[in-house]
Amino acid sequence: MAKRERVVRMSVEQPLWRALTGYRVLTMVYAVLLFAFGRDRYERPWIAVVFLAVMCVWTLATLPKVANAASCTKRFLGADLTVALVGILLTPLADAHAQTIEGPTLPSIWTAGSVLAYAIKGGWRWAGVASSLVAVANIVERGHPSRDTLHNVLLVWVASIAIGYVVEVARASERTLARALEIEAATRERERLARDIHDSVLQVLAMVQRRGTAMGGEAAEIARMAGEQEVALRTLVAGGLARPSLVSEDESEGAVVRVVDVDDEPDDDTPVDLRLLLAPRAGAKVTLSEPGAPVLLAPPAAREVAAAVGAALDNVRVHAGEDANAWILVEDWPDEVIVTVRDDGPGIPEGRLAEAWGEGRMGVALSIRGRLRDLGGSAELISVPGQGTEVELKVPRGKAGQGR
Repeated sequence: MAKRERVVRMSVEQPLWRALTGYRVLTMVYAVLLFAFGRDRYERPWIAVVFLAVMCVWTLATLPKVANAASCTKRFLGADLTVALVGILLTPLADAHAQTIEGPTLPSIWTAGSVLAYAIKGGWRWAGVASSLVAVANIVERGHPSRDTLHNVLLVWVASIAIGYVVEVARASERTLARALEIEAATRERERLARDIHDSVLQVLAMVQRRGTAMGGEAAEIARMAGEQEVALRTLVAGGLARPSLVSEDESEGAVVRVVDVDDEPDDDTPVDLRLLLAPRAGAKVTLSEPGAPVLLAPPAAREVAAAVGAALDNVRVHAGEDANAWILVEDWPDEVIVTVRDDGPGIPEGRLAEAWGEGRMGVALSIRGRLRDLGGSAELISVPGQGTEVELKVPRGKAGQGR
């Protein structure tokens, strides 16, 4: 059985949630020990005992809430920050000298855990709001903005905003990596399918075409249809007419990429792969040879080139006959794009183009040369009686953005 590629769900921020869980437990223990060793300085120790008991129960009961982004809801963040702010504001009631003697608040550094949860969940903006509320509560608790208080407030504020910014950058990198992995996996899967189709379906269609043509009669019609389906299937497999585009995000579990179909009419600012516009022209009598990489042009230029190729193929059908074969060659150079349309028809007699112009038939002059002239390019027609016709379309890169 063939091995299939798949893109797994990733989350670069998940280690941060695990670290936050450990931080909350350790700082809870630290706040309890801090009170136990300094309980003699509290005039109303029962206030501290009640608050610390509530804080311990709250911390242990809400550990699942800080396990990932999905569990850490806005309601939980608000309640958690409220517990921290209440603890800060209760400090002067438990310790009457808290406003005159510098010392820790009841929750101590446990408060930073609430701010960090905001940073990991919502980025630096959420962290800035939460740390500002903590700063206001600390200033109110002290009664006056002392140097140590301002130092601690500024430290929490800067640290939380920095962590929030790092989280946002990590999420953007995660989405980019997920997109790259999804495109790589889709490419490998398409290559695997192309190999399987080539080894089975395409070979069968080619065999039907050869044997049906040799048998003649009604089998020849079946052979013709098999040949058309073979060419269409080869074009679909080789060209990949659907392109990966949008990325879907899930903040709770990381980024996941899915593939969707893009609109047939792209925006004027988005380059178009010329191969996608020429692929429908291929058939049983028309062979398309193209580069392995996208041939990008501005949408107006790509549409005009495709229309010029269509006009050239129309001339092949009209003047060379339905049985004539045609070949389309696409060349992508750094300074220009060249598309060549060649057929094996009888060719154009000398002077026939001038005669057609005099009769008012301006297909080559307007539909082909006129289109390329408007793009700043050129169209050259070479025809030898009995040896077919070749039309070479050149579009300079620097002028390819201009269309009619």
